[in-house]
Amino acid sequence: MIRFFEILNQNRSFIILSLIMLATFTVFLVSWLKEPRRLLNGILFTVFLLTFGVWLTVMILSTSLRPLILTYEILVVLFVAAITLMAAFSWLFFLWNAYIVWKRESHTLSNLLTLFIGIGIIVVWLIALIGPFKNMPSWIRILLYAPTAVFDYLLFVAYNFLVNLTFYQIVPRQYNQDYLIVLGAGLSQGETVTPLLASRINRAIEYAQKQITKGRKKPKFIMSGGKGGDEKVAEAQAMTEYAIARGIEPNDILLEDNSKNTYQNMKFSAEVAAKDFGSKNYRAKFFSNNYHIFRASLYAKAAGLNANGVGCYTRFYFLPNAIVREFAAVLLLNKKRHIIAILLIVLFFIIYALFDLTGLIH
Repeated sequence: MIRFFEILNQNRSFIILSLIMLATFTVFLVSWLKEPRRLLNGILFTVFLLTFGVWLTVMILSTSLRPLILTYEILVVLFVAAITLMAAFSWLFFLWNAYIVWKRESHTLSNLLTLFIGIGIIVVWLIALIGPFKNMPSWIRILLYAPTAVFDYLLFVAYNFLVNLTFYQIVPRQYNQDYLIVLGAGLSQGETVTPLLASRINRAIEYAQKQITKGRKKPKFIMSGGKGGDEKVAEAQAMTEYAIARGIEPNDILLEDNSKNTYQNMKFSAEVAAKDFGSKNYRAKFFSNNYHIFRASLYAKAAGLNANGVGCYTRFYFLPNAIVREFAAVLLLNKKRHIIAILLIVLFFIIYALFDLTGLIH
């Protein structure tokens, strides 16, 4: 026992660090499992990742094993080099992706987002390399740092979104659902289910079959989607016909054919489920494409629908452009928060520039 306390006393700092690391992981895990639709989860995971990095570094350095330390140093250098190269040549990836999307998808403005990002990165790199502002007064240079700081802030917000989107793909499936809500999408020629929409329905059917195979109750489907201005029938009706053609019994399908957007998908589907179930104590999952389910989950939360999403496969080349769209939409969902943060950043640099201009700082 005495020996145990001696060891504990000698390694007190490392033990405290280990407890801090485990605490950050526990906080993240509990928060994510309790509510995976919380944007804070990305920040909590990042805090854990940073503390884990510090813990791992301290642990390896404390071994005094030169081969192990050298291997670790090489891995760190390679990791930093890889991140640097990815950042330096990210413009090439975005331009390549824009070309592929343009070649294979419709020529719409929303499908050109990666092109705009690629061009923007090239412009930023050119400005950084040429340095056109280096001969300007210092207070002007300080003001010009504000856009860079705003960009860095948005970059962190985008990173946080990607972390949440990634983790949301592995939310526990829980094959005990009462309702499977399939989110609608545009129809081909105004009346036919598109391959993208078909993949959502097929994923829901696959989920239902797996739940039945596990000996659980047969869930009902809620086909959710109204009639667009350029559509001949409601999306829910076309989706129902598609599902019936694939062996789903009509009595197992409920229609929600009034929604015009994702928020209404969630709100009206929740009403349909509650009316059919007799209360709000039902269990439900919703189905959409993997890049869309996290944003859809935020709408579900806002609409009071206690449901998480299951994503279906999307071709890799389409993901970057789609994820950029999703990020922009989530950014707008929290626009007040981000506008305040950006204004505070800009205000800081304005005050800093005024101090420099008046000679209060040197």
